[in-house]
Amino acid sequence: MAPRKKAEEKEKPTPKATGDEAADMILNYLRRENRPYSAIDISANLHNAVTKAAAAKILKDLHERNEIEGRAAGKQIVYHAIQNPEDSITPEALAALEAKTNDFRIQTAALHATAKTLRVTLAALNSTLSTADLVANVGALEVEKAEILGRLESLKAGKAKKVTKRERDEVDSEWDKWGKMARKRQKLSKEVWEYIDTCLDDAGPEQKAEVRESLGLDA
Repeated sequence: MAPRKKAEEKEKPTPKATGDEAADMILNYLRRENRPYSAIDISANLHNAVTKAAAAKILKDLHERNEIEGRAAGKQIVYHAIQNPEDSITPEALAALEAKTNDFRIQTAALHATAKTLRVTLAALNSTLSTADLVANVGALEVEKAEILGRLESLKAGKAKKVTKRERDEVDSEWDKWGKMARKRQKLSKEVWEYIDTCLDDAGPEQKAEVRESLGLDA
């Protein structure tokens, strides 16, 4: 069992402040907390470094010297530090803050609208062929085109059979079909980039190029 503390080892009571020291302690406390307190509250919050009676007398004296403000609150009087007019916000500054807040609201609404438009556009893009599919199809058409041109040259030289009108119509139809798809894809890519570019005002050319490339809009 641990030995009991001797009487002389017990914690000593908080020393009491008096005179100017107590007045300075109370005044600094009111200024620091910046809210009203009664003499009882101040004495308790200062851990009884100033007694209740001394706190009441000091608060009354400070009030009479116009160093603090005081008002009745029920059966007791509460005191608080005098507010410095320079610390309060001016009407002009308040109006500027309100204007800035409204600007932020407008910008936020615009960004939400842009984000919604981008989502719709991206959904439309996702419903069409991907860039990789278009590139593959264009490559296949280029090969087919080369074969057709080769056959045409053979026809001109009299080395191959003639291409029928049906075959030509089929090739032209396929070419027109994929050409329209490619143009549609290009148009959608351009619209998407225009929306994205407006959201990248603070980005440099290299950053914009990286974003554009990562989205596959240059393919």
